Amino acid sequence: MFEDSDACVAPVLSLREAPGHPHLMARGTFTGHGGITQPAPAPRFSATPGAVRRPPAQPGADTEEIARDWDVPGILGARASRPDPTAAGPKGLQT
Repeated sequence: MFEDSDACVAPVLSLREAPGHPHLMARGTFTGHGGITQPAPAPRFSATPGAVRRPPAQPGADTEEIARDWDVPGILGARASRPDPTAAGPKGLQT
């Protein structure tokens, strides 16, 4: 629609589309590490380039450590007491 105009526009991309956009690919905006595509470190400086050293943590992986560090005792052990959302629900039902 705007290809042949001088309007300053940019597409709104989903998180799945963004890493494949030619401009973002040319800028190195996304990087792959550990089989996961994720945003590259920012800001990027020529004299001190950043690097991804490990894949992102799984959601909740560090909850207990952070709760201890921030002294939030109500969170400690909460993960263990919550039901597994991927487990089957009541008999005959799948959640």
